Amino acid sequence: MKAENLNIAMLSIHSDPFGQPGTLDTGGMSVYISELARELGGRGHRVDIYTRLHNGDHQPVIQRGENVRLIHLDITDNGNLSKLTLYPYLSKFFQSLETYRRRANLAYDVIHSHYWLSGRLGTWAQNDWKRPHVVTFHTLGESKNRAAGNTREPELRIANEKKLVQTCHRIVVPTKRESDSLVRFYGAPEEKIGVVPCGVNLELFRPEKKRLARQRLEFDPDEIILLYVGRFEALKGLDILLAAMTYLKSSDRFRLVIVGGDGEDHPAHQSLKQKTRALRISEKCVFTGPIEQKKLPPYYNSADVLVIPSRYESFGLVGLEALACGRPVVSTPVGAMDHLLRDVRAVRVVGNSSPESLAGEIQSLIADRSLPSSAEIRASVKGYSWSRVAGAILREYQEAMDQHASEKNILTHAQASG
Repeated sequence: MKAENLNIAMLSIHSDPFGQPGTLDTGGMSVYISELARELGGRGHRVDIYTRLHNGDHQPVIQRGENVRLIHLDITDNGNLSKLTLYPYLSKFFQSLETYRRRANLAYDVIHSHYWLSGRLGTWAQNDWKRPHVVTFHTLGESKNRAAGNTREPELRIANEKKLVQTCHRIVVPTKRESDSLVRFYGAPEEKIGVVPCGVNLELFRPEKKRLARQRLEFDPDEIILLYVGRFEALKGLDILLAAMTYLKSSDRFRLVIVGGDGEDHPAHQSLKQKTRALRISEKCVFTGPIEQKKLPPYYNSADVLVIPSRYESFGLVGLEALACGRPVVSTPVGAMDHLLRDVRAVRVVGNSSPESLAGEIQSLIADRSLPSSAEIRASVKGYSWSRVAGAILREYQEAMDQHASEKNILTHAQASG
C-alpha cells in the first residue's frame, strides 16, 4: 500500500493534544501531535486522534481542522487520573475505542501511538486490526531515570517500553541521541528506528521588533529579559535557572519571565515561588501562568534570550520556536540543541548543568555583539517546517506498512508450506 489518502489512528490517551501547553502532561508532545495532524489532514489524509474524556467536559467528537478529528473515549470514571493510575484502565479505553470504531464503521491503515501508555493500546489495535503500528515515545523512562536523580520512573513503564520496541513495526525519534538510547537501554533494532526532527510553525512564530513586543506585554524596555517556557516539573531544571539568576553580574537589570505551570494554587508553582524568596530573587521573576500557543510569539520576541535549563529533553521544541522568532537560545546539553542546531551561532550550549555554567553562558551571549540578526537566526531553522516533518513521517508510515506487508507474506507462505 502506498502512503496516499491514509486513514490514520493517532493515540494520545493521557494528554489532550489541544490542551493548554505548559500545564501538567501537556507540553511539546501535544504541540507535535496537533501540528503533525494538521499537516497530514491538509494533504488529504484522515486523522482520528483518540484521547480520554476529562471529567465529561468535552464533546465526544470535535473537528480539529481539515480531515482531523479529536475523539474522546469515555470509561465512566474520568476523574483526574495520573499517568500511572491510568494503566489499569487501558483495557477499558480499548473497549471504548473499539465500540466507537465499530459503530462508526471505521478502518485504519496505520496506528501511530504517542507515549508508552498509548503504545499499550496501540499494541492491542495492532493485533486486533492487523495493521502496522508506529510508536513515538517522546520521552524514555530509562533516560529520565538517568537524568532525574532521586525521581524514578516505575519499572512498569520501563518493561512496557522494552516490549514495545520489539513488537511495533516502526519507532520514530526526534534525535540521534534518542535513537542511541533506544538501542543502548532497550535493545531496539537500529533498522526499526527512524530519526525525524520536530518542527515549528513558521507562520505563527515570526520575528517582531523587541520594543513593540514589550509594549504589547507591558514589559520594561530597558531590562534584560530571560525567558523560560515549559512545564513545572523537576526534570525541566527550573531550579537550576533560578539558582543561575544569583550568579548574574549586574543582576538588577535581569528579569526572568516564566511561562507555564498549572496556576498559582498548584504545589509546583508554590514551591518555585518559595525558591525565589529563599534566593532573594522574587522581585526579578515574573510568573505568567500557562499561555496559549498562538499567544506565545510576543513572549519570545520580547526576550533577549530563551533559556532551556532541562536535565533531559527528547528534543526541546521551545528552542525551535524561539529561533523562528529570531531570538537566541542558551541550553543545557539536552535534546537537539547540541546536535541538530550546533551550527547556529545563536545557540549556546553549556558544558554542564550547573547554575554557574548556565549563568556564565547567558552572560556571554548577552555581551556578544556579533550575534546574527533576527532574520539570520530565523533562516537557520527554515528547514524545520511541519510540512517537512509530515513528509518524513509519511515515509516512516510507508516503512511500517512495508514491514507489515512483509510479515503477512511470510506468514501466508509459512501457512501454505505447512
